[in-house]
Amino acid sequence: MDFRFTKSHLAPEQTCVEILLTALDWDDARAQRVNVLAKDIITHLRATKGGTTEIETFLQHYPLTSPEGLSLMSLAEAVLRVPDSDTADRLIAEKMAAGNWQQNDHESPFFKAAGIGLNLAQKTLGSFVGGLAKPVIRKAVMETIRGLGKQFVIGATIDDALSAAKKERADGYRVSFDMLGEGARTREDAARYFAAYRHAILEVGKQPQNGELQTRHGISVKLSALHPRYHWTQRATCVVEIAALLLELCKLAKEQNITLTVDAEESDRLEMSMEILSLVSSDVALKGWNGLGLAVQAYDKRCFALIDDVVDMARRDGRMMQVRLVKGAYWDGEIKRAQIAGWPRYAVFTRKHHTDLSYLACAQKLLARRDVLYPMFATHNAATVAAITDMAAGRDGFEFQRLFGMGKILGDWVCAKKLAQVTIYGPVGSYGDLLPYLVRRMLENGANTSFVAHIRDTETSIDTLVRDPVLAARGAVAARTESLPLPSHIYGTTRLNAAGHDLSLVQSYRDFAATLQAPRISLPALPDIDAVFGMAQSGFQNLRTTTADTRAKWLEKLAALMESRSGALIALLQTEGKKTLADAIAEVREAVDFCRYYAAEGRKHFDMGGVPLTGPTGESNHLRLMGRGVFVCIAPWNFPLAIFLGQVTAALMAGNSVLAKPAEQTPRIAAYAVALMHEVGMPKDAVILCCGGGCIGAALVAHPLVAGVAFTGSTEVARHINRALAAKDGPIVPLIAETGGQNAMIVDSTALPEQVVDDVILSAFGSAGQRCSALRVLYVQDDIADRVIDLLHGAMALLKVGNPQDSTTDVGPIIDAEARDKLIAHKNYLGSFAKKIAEAPLDSGLPDTFFAPIAYEIDSLDRLKGEVFGPVLHVIRYAADKRDDVVAAINRTGFGLTFGLHSRLESSFTPMADKIAAGNIYINRSMIGATVGVQPFGGQGLSGTGPKAGGPHYLPRFATEQVVSINTTATGGNIELLTKASS
Repeated sequence: MDFRFTKSHLAPEQTCVEILLTALDWDDARAQRVNVLAKDIITHLRATKGGTTEIETFLQHYPLTSPEGLSLMSLAEAVLRVPDSDTADRLIAEKMAAGNWQQNDHESPFFKAAGIGLNLAQKTLGSFVGGLAKPVIRKAVMETIRGLGKQFVIGATIDDALSAAKKERADGYRVSFDMLGEGARTREDAARYFAAYRHAILEVGKQPQNGELQTRHGISVKLSALHPRYHWTQRATCVVEIAALLLELCKLAKEQNITLTVDAEESDRLEMSMEILSLVSSDVALKGWNGLGLAVQAYDKRCFALIDDVVDMARRDGRMMQVRLVKGAYWDGEIKRAQIAGWPRYAVFTRKHHTDLSYLACAQKLLARRDVLYPMFATHNAATVAAITDMAAGRDGFEFQRLFGMGKILGDWVCAKKLAQVTIYGPVGSYGDLLPYLVRRMLENGANTSFVAHIRDTETSIDTLVRDPVLAARGAVAARTESLPLPSHIYGTTRLNAAGHDLSLVQSYRDFAATLQAPRISLPALPDIDAVFGMAQSGFQNLRTTTADTRAKWLEKLAALMESRSGALIALLQTEGKKTLADAIAEVREAVDFCRYYAAEGRKHFDMGGVPLTGPTGESNHLRLMGRGVFVCIAPWNFPLAIFLGQVTAALMAGNSVLAKPAEQTPRIAAYAVALMHEVGMPKDAVILCCGGGCIGAALVAHPLVAGVAFTGSTEVARHINRALAAKDGPIVPLIAETGGQNAMIVDSTALPEQVVDDVILSAFGSAGQRCSALRVLYVQDDIADRVIDLLHGAMALLKVGNPQDSTTDVGPIIDAEARDKLIAHKNYLGSFAKKIAEAPLDSGLPDTFFAPIAYEIDSLDRLKGEVFGPVLHVIRYAADKRDDVVAAINRTGFGLTFGLHSRLESSFTPMADKIAAGNIYINRSMIGATVGVQPFGGQGLSGTGPKAGGPHYLPRFATEQVVSINTTATGGNIELLTKASS
């Protein structure tokens, strides 16, 4: 079915708010009734003794803005999964160093014991006594964190959960069991999660049949747990496969006469989720079953329209559908994703009162559709309960929901007043599955704006807790705009962020794909070296009279033109450069960012008046930067647009003319880029394309008029260029070189294996490993090596190697047969001694330039004699007490480009950065995709000369400095000084 909600995606926030305000029936009388009821509820809750859960007590005493709260969150996320005691002790000691943990005056036995244990850990760890007592302290802290986890998890197994649910049922609640586990990375993960859901449905179904369907315990399901490739690029396969799995679970739930609700996830999965739900709901096997439901997130701008699509689905299929309304669980991730991707706007509301307004408007719509919908309002907020109670107008057919371990006192009040049924959302699973979930729940419910965090805090006035979000949203227009800068403006006023494309919607992708048309490019003849230098020398003389602002405007116009022609550029990158869609989009954005960043930097530092220098009275001293002459820029094939333009625009912005030599494999991309440069007004003698092989590059470097060389490529070629420049008579010519690297990542036992494997797959195999920044060597602490290697094996089996113009492709071809042959030779070498971990599947019908990503376990870095430029990963186990030896081995390679670290030991971050000789260090993230101006890129040692591309020191390397000193007293004396003396 066609969905209406997609039209609201990335809509202006103000527009969305206006729609909600118009739709919501919220007059002064209703506002007053809700305010009075909410105050009554809070007054009652504050007067009621007991009822506060252990986790609520923790959050009230240790808010996440406090040192204790942050430490507790970090421990909860990591410590239970650390298998070795030494590392666990280090982590505990680090986190316990913060704050005061003693809270002996509290009535809760658990809270009192936890405070004593944590306080004791803080005082004794690190001391002599602490060394003897570490096992005791470790156990106390582990038990505290396990106890904290138990507040959120209703049971480790469904049997445990059902046993615990008996008490909840006696208190008037029903439970929707959520089997913990999201984001399957492998087929094995997905199969295990599916089996857990199936078993849970059967066990819940065995419970006594009491009352109607909606009064029985139910199940909640995450679609990301059912499939390891739940991503829009795999839509054609994953939607059908997930729908089949979900249908099987729904059939079983129907047989057992229980409900099944599909949980909400990230915004880029919403359309796929609705497609899956539509397929399942329409299946005749489910006819007559009213237990199917979904969760919708009010912070998503599409939520209000989405409800209409759910109504249409319910009516089409003749069923009553459950809808769980939540505020939303991934807000910070949604904001960061939009900023990194350069989307025009955010998918979610950026102000809390806008989300609150959306929640109320969506609640009103849900209540108005009770003929086909069964609304389930997930909230711990008394004001929200009051508003929904007023909107419901005394009619039933809805329920409230609360999270297990949270909001009990409010839930008890609703049950006691018989306002509506209350369901507990009860997570079920082991602590290994618990950790990411637990931290997210703590962040949501422990934030400063959380009702839970303040309900018992008498220093927070009741008026603050019942503040009307509708009134706030009706404020001034300026207050209704985004509270954060739009993704395009995250860099402030000096430059725009490069525009990206959200292709998660079917129509968005179709519109975008229609623009992917590669232009026909005519290449120039091989250059006459003397002639092009003569032209460029003339161009340089003309550039000397242009202002920095003029040159900056050329770059800004070029950036805008590239964005408008992005379809042509992406198509060229996919065909000639053999880039996947994601890589091609990213490269165009990087090229745009280079232009805007160098324009902004050039305006600051290349003003013809220069920078005034402080000196003695009677003098005027200014330092200015000026172009050197004719710069030769030699770009690589692996970034034929971004690095090519990054070099050329930097040289030009600094006032040089440029002879631009692209890689022999990718001349058409460069030719199109130069044509765009000329189109925006850059003089043709200022930027001259020089196509050809290595002999052309050598001739350009050797010419007497060369004033500087910018090169990106192999270390071997960089050495040749350096020697050629050193052998020349005349001025000493600067070389700006970025070369390869033997890039390593160290993973300790505090790291989350799933996150590690996500980042390793991207870092090692993204762009077919044909990045100088790509991960080559993965060091994994032996305590978790088996788990990481198992996940890596499973994840690699899912990689799709194929045509880069196919949006489903993860890994494209190797650039040419010669490069592939080198990889085959290295694979044969590894086969002679190393242990094979995995090899991605490779279709036998693919051309010879394809090479399947491989991973091998080796025993020593010394086995590798140089960089292997392709999708090859080498894995080495190490002991925790040998990490310094690992660092020394990495440094001995002489390369120093990128380095990665996965660890939750924050105290190791700076020491590790100090020890590792690498230009770019990435902690708890992937090692590729450096952003211009954010992660300036470049290495040291065998990996380059510096300065870093896309950084503040890059442009001056293309320039020469000049100081102009004027004796201002030479004519008429020092008037300024005489004036000051006489005043």
